[in-house]
Amino acid sequence: MDAQGRGRADNIDPADQWVLNPNTGEYELRLSPSSPQSSVPGQRRPKGEGGGATRRRRDAPTDQTRETRQTRETQQSRETRQTRGSDVPAQRRRRTEPEPPPGRRGRRPVKKKSKAKKVLAWTAGGTAFVLVAIGTAGYLYLKHLEGNVTTTDVGSAAKNGFSKDDAFNILIIGTDKRTGKGNEGYGDKGSVGHADTNILLHVAKDRTNATALSIPRDLIVNVPDCPTKQPDGSEKVVPGTDSVRFNTSLGQDDRDPGCTMRTVQQVTGIMPDHFMMVDFNAVKTLTSAVGGVDVCLAHAVNDKESHLKLPAGPSKVEGEQALAFVRTRHSWGNQGDLDRIKAQQAFMASLMRKMSSGDTLTNPSKLIDLAEAATKALTVDKGIGSVGTLKDIALELKKVPPKNISFVTVPVRDNPAEKVHATVVVDQAAAPPVFDAIRNDVSFTEVKKKQKAAKDAAAARLKGSRSAPAEVRVRILNGGADPGSAQQTLQWLQTQQGVLKSENTGNAPAPLSKTTLEYAPDQAAQARELAHLMGLSGSALKPGKSVTNSQGLPAMTLTLGKDFKGAGVSLTAPSKAPDVDKSTADKVKCAS
Repeated sequence: MDAQGRGRADNIDPADQWVLNPNTGEYELRLSPSSPQSSVPGQRRPKGEGGGATRRRRDAPTDQTRETRQTRETQQSRETRQTRGSDVPAQRRRRTEPEPPPGRRGRRPVKKKSKAKKVLAWTAGGTAFVLVAIGTAGYLYLKHLEGNVTTTDVGSAAKNGFSKDDAFNILIIGTDKRTGKGNEGYGDKGSVGHADTNILLHVAKDRTNATALSIPRDLIVNVPDCPTKQPDGSEKVVPGTDSVRFNTSLGQDDRDPGCTMRTVQQVTGIMPDHFMMVDFNAVKTLTSAVGGVDVCLAHAVNDKESHLKLPAGPSKVEGEQALAFVRTRHSWGNQGDLDRIKAQQAFMASLMRKMSSGDTLTNPSKLIDLAEAATKALTVDKGIGSVGTLKDIALELKKVPPKNISFVTVPVRDNPAEKVHATVVVDQAAAPPVFDAIRNDVSFTEVKKKQKAAKDAAAARLKGSRSAPAEVRVRILNGGADPGSAQQTLQWLQTQQGVLKSENTGNAPAPLSKTTLEYAPDQAAQARELAHLMGLSGSALKPGKSVTNSQGLPAMTLTLGKDFKGAGVSLTAPSKAPDVDKSTADKVKCAS
């Protein structure tokens, strides 16, 4: 019978016949004690017996000495017995076999882990578990928040997605819809939700500044035709209407927020990238989530219509009182919408300060309440419908210093068509410079010296000698302008400006928000001449390299961007914003 056969016969696991010798660090084959043993110390068993020779230790005990040892071990403690036992542990028995007497096991004592190691092991394992749990909970909570946000498909009116590298415009709409608990008593109960409060928020590309442009709800505008998405996926065009209040651009005739976005473009020349819409409940829940908003009043107010009752000086409002503060108009100035806008701007600035304060950002309970309130209050376009995208927008806005967030109102004047001035119209002298400043990323506040230096460098590109028009060699690409703009510009340059070395080379590889002119260093004089003819600003000139035109000659590249207004229309950006009545988010202003 070989070693494996004998192991099975003795009901021993054959694998257990190999044991570790602690003296040598090697595994050795150990046969069952029941095997025939030589009575002569050190004698080797013949190779054929028991399936192979087993190496015995030189000090292996004889039968007599083993019996003596067993007697002695019964008088010793278990710890001493294990210390003085056989250096080579005996083989394990199968679990079906009764455990052998302690003296026959010969196992070395198991070294126990220290307390410190146990603590470290539990800490590491516990930390990993907690991190996984938090990660899972965080993901699930984000999905929960995403479920709070309502999205509306406004088709091509909104961009698909959000870019962290560009300037962006978001239209914030506050509706007068009376949905939600406790809101039935405010004004018109049957309102379909008009655009009651409207702010076009522009955030500069370099994040040094932002402008919040308020658009009066009673501004007389022409609402353009508006394609709207229907529940079944089809598209319906809501006809436009002329000379109506701005607030009818939403809700009226089933117009969606995309119609309001298009109306903003019609008024300002600026197309919003996205929209965010809130109702009455948003003011109540957001202010409660942050523990109230600080406001200041130049005089005491007791408005029976809005139910606002506050003393002069500083106060804190939340919930119903906060809603009453932003709704009331009979308490301010001439009791019209323009003075109410000023109070709303002061309120928004205070809410911004509170939301970004250390008291809010370091309070987990407030942050959760704020996240819940904000997401439940919002309706946005599908392009920014994910919580991750909304978070990115918030983080980009957070980069802007509060002192450089300006609140401005569209310059208006009384409607000359009315005897009782209940509505207003755009001031065609004062408004265009405001719109141009926003469109061209010009701040209404002083920005850092580095940004000023960059603008000065751009202006310097226009200084110097200019080539004759006949010497200007340029390729024209359409990079987002209206279809046909490149060909129109080519004809205008050749027939009216004498730039004969010009050609239309089709569409640009990618659309651009602004028109650019790229030129090589030796083409600077040509670039200055073309900029002069077209009314390009210094920021439109991009030093780079020349390209080869169809005749194989070096040429500049003019790419017409989305800001292109037509052949012969100047694109010179203002270097400074107009002087207008404004406030900033870092200052406390008392409503009057």
